[in-house]
Amino acid sequence: MMIKTIKKTALSSGRKALLRAGVAALLLSGSLSVPMASAQPAPAAADRPVIGEGIIATVNDRLISSYDLRQRMLLLIVTSGVQVTQQNYQSFQQQALRNLIDERLELQEIEHWELEVTEAEIDEEIARMAGQSGLSSAQLLEELQRVGVEPQTLRSQMKAEVGWNYLVNGRFRSKARVSKEQVDLFMARLTEESQKPQYLVAEIYLDPTLLDGGMAEAEAGANQLFDQIVQGAAPFMAVARQFSHAPSAAEGGDAGWLVSGTIDPKIETTLQNMTPGQLTRPIITDDGVYIYYLREKSEGNADTKVRLKQAAITLPADADAAAVQAAQRALTTYRSRNASCDKLESAGQIHISDLGETPLSELRDDYAEALRPLKAGQITAPMRNNLNMNVLYVCDKTLAGDNAPTRTQIEDKLVSDKIAMLGRRYLRDLRSGATIEVR
Repeated sequence: MMIKTIKKTALSSGRKALLRAGVAALLLSGSLSVPMASAQPAPAAADRPVIGEGIIATVNDRLISSYDLRQRMLLLIVTSGVQVTQQNYQSFQQQALRNLIDERLELQEIEHWELEVTEAEIDEEIARMAGQSGLSSAQLLEELQRVGVEPQTLRSQMKAEVGWNYLVNGRFRSKARVSKEQVDLFMARLTEESQKPQYLVAEIYLDPTLLDGGMAEAEAGANQLFDQIVQGAAPFMAVARQFSHAPSAAEGGDAGWLVSGTIDPKIETTLQNMTPGQLTRPIITDDGVYIYYLREKSEGNADTKVRLKQAAITLPADADAAAVQAAQRALTTYRSRNASCDKLESAGQIHISDLGETPLSELRDDYAEALRPLKAGQITAPMRNNLNMNVLYVCDKTLAGDNAPTRTQIEDKLVSDKIAMLGRRYLRDLRSGATIEVR
């Protein structure tokens, strides 16, 4: 089939990155060196719910056993860093079962398209994961086995993750292309948003549509996670990786900068009254329940870089009022007839100059203030300096500074976001069309 011939790209899927990052963080912190008893998925053997022996669920006649569920729960627990209690034990079990159901669906689709994942490819992924923690593959598997996670549990999950990643890339990369105009619009939006208040956050999001108990379960679960985090029982990033339903889960909840006016008013009101380093209590919105960790705040007015052309009339500093008014009229007429940077030509006393690119911070204050609110394609009113009267055309406007994203980085992000969205939709359609029985 067609899918067998596609190139296997290295773009990571969200859950593969989630697992790798979670294990790496826990290994670095020493969390996996605890005794086996402390990693058991229950607060106490006497009062924890019992997972019956045998078959737990079927997915299109593919079986999920009680052993599979116990192993996946244990892997979920050790990679999340969350302390298991009687109250959240059921949530762990449901999350592990959802992961296993999705994995079975992914593996069935991989087989349908006859896409092979070799043992060598799985070994390569495990080696990469281990290397990020300064370990060999054997050491990583030994650490996991010490707390009860068998090597085959990790290998099985990695096989599904690697194969699904290849499949999604192969099916959707051609549909995820972005145009120059889309990149331009994204860059323009970034530049415009840089002038507004912003909040650099990490997030945990619980989606009620993915939980059996709906909004009530999302709210209760968020409160439990909040308590665990503030009590120091679980690191925010590890909790986000394992429990958040947002795409940012793969990055430990890193949601980047939220821009004023583009986020839910309930969220923005809360963030406005916080200082960096603080954690919000669960915020209930129409979409679900959020917990935010505020990392930084910005009042906006970030430095931007403008590419300018100038239409100018030479005018000495001591020019009389009549000459000044005549220059203003001439430039006003010129800008009304010439609205684009592309086709500017000198006319009479008006001379055109290409001023190149410069940060606003390096311009005279009056010019910087006049240019700050303008977008690419807009023009200043006539302005005066000691040499001339001019109007400035904003041919392009981008963020300034070493951290400003390049066009290539933005294009890669837009493509990755599209592929991830199409992959989530693909899995959702498989789930809705499957025969799933939970016993």
